[in-house]
Amino acid sequence: MFKRVTTALLLCSSLAATATPGEGWRTAWSSAPDSAGPELPAQTLRQVVRTSTKGTRVRIRLSNLYGTQPLTVGAAHVGLSAGDARVAAGSDRPLLFGGRPAVTIAAGSSALSDPVDLAVAALQPLAVSLYLPAPVAVSTIHGFALRTAYLKAPGDATGAADFPSSATDDSRYFLSDVEVLGPDAGRTLAIVGDSIADGVGAREEHDTRWPDVLAARLQAEPALATIGIANEGIAGNRILNDASTPYVGPSVLARFDRDALDKPGVRWVLLHEGVNDITGARLLAAPAEKVTVEQIEAGMRQLAGRARARGVKIWAGTLLPFGGTKRFWSEEAERDRLALNAWIRTAGVFDAVIDFDAALRDPANASRLNPAYDSGDHLHPNEAGYRVMAQQVDLRLLRP
Repeated sequence: MFKRVTTALLLCSSLAATATPGEGWRTAWSSAPDSAGPELPAQTLRQVVRTSTKGTRVRIRLSNLYGTQPLTVGAAHVGLSAGDARVAAGSDRPLLFGGRPAVTIAAGSSALSDPVDLAVAALQPLAVSLYLPAPVAVSTIHGFALRTAYLKAPGDATGAADFPSSATDDSRYFLSDVEVLGPDAGRTLAIVGDSIADGVGAREEHDTRWPDVLAARLQAEPALATIGIANEGIAGNRILNDASTPYVGPSVLARFDRDALDKPGVRWVLLHEGVNDITGARLLAAPAEKVTVEQIEAGMRQLAGRARARGVKIWAGTLLPFGGTKRFWSEEAERDRLALNAWIRTAGVFDAVIDFDAALRDPANASRLNPAYDSGDHLHPNEAGYRVMAQQVDLRLLRP
C-alpha cells in the first residue's frame, strides 16, 4: 500500500491558497486548526462539512500544523453527503495532490489538493474521506466541531459509498478548508473569533452557529450568494497570547495571515475577539498574561493595519456581556469589557462596527446576556441569540 505514497514534502502552507484578483476561488467552509490531537492508527476517516456557497470545482486543504513528523495521506476523496457517513451515488471524486493520489506534508505545514469537477450547491453537505496508511503520532485537530467525524475504517475506504465503521469523534482531523470555484471573482468573508463564532451553545449537526446563519442569509441576496464564509472561530482563543489552559489555539496575531488574509478571495475580515484576553488577565498567573485594555487595543490596531496593507476591509464586533458566569466575570473584567467596546465603537480603527453587545444584552441588566438569548452558561448565546447575531451584519457592507 505504500507504493502510492509520494515522499515529496510540501513545505509552503499558504502561498498556493492566496488568490489573485479575478480568480474565482473562494472558501466555502473552514475550520482553523487549534491544537495537537491524539495518536491515530492507520485507518480511513470521513468528515462532513457544509459549504457556504456554490461552485463547479472543489479543492481541499489539509493541515499538519501540530504534527511532530511528516504526515502521509495515502488517498483523499470528496463527494456529496447522503446523510451520516454515506456518499451520494455518482458524486464521489478522488483527489490528487500535484497530480498524485498521495501526499506527505511536513510538520507544521499544509497541502492544497488539485481541483476536481463537482457541482456543489450552497449549504451543501460534503463528505471528505482521508486514508492514513501509517500511524500518526500527533494529529492536528479543531477541537470543537459540532459535527460527527467517522473514524477507524480499516484500509483505504475513501471511495466507499457507505463508511465501514461506526466509531465516531467530535473533533475535526487535518481538514482545514474546502474551497470552490464560483461563477465570478472570488469573494470571501473571514470571521476571526472565539467560542462564540465556534458555536458553543448550539446543537451538533444543525449548522446553527451565527456564521452558518449568516451564510444562509446571503443566499437570499442574489448579488451576495457567491460570497464564501470562512469561520475561523476557536473556542478559548485570544488576540495577544497563545494557548494556555483554559485558552486554546495560536493568538490571532500569530494566525491572522494563515486563518484570514491568505484565504482565497478574502475581501473582508470580521474580528470578534478580546473577551478571553480580558478574562485570562485575571485567571492566569504568568506576568505575560496580565494584559491591559490598551494592549488589546494595540493588538487590534495591528490587525487592522495588516488587513488594510493587503487591501482587505476589517470590521469589529463588540464583546457580549458575561455577567453571571461564576469563573470569568468580575467588576474589573466588566469595566475592561465596557472600555474595549467603547473604543471599538468610537476609535475609527475599523471599516465597520457590528454591535453584538447592543443587540444581545439584557435590557434590565447590561452586564448580562438577555435571558432569551442565553444558552444557560451566561457566556454563550443559544441558537436564538446566534440568529440575532447574524442579523446584525449589515449586508450593504458586502454589496459591490
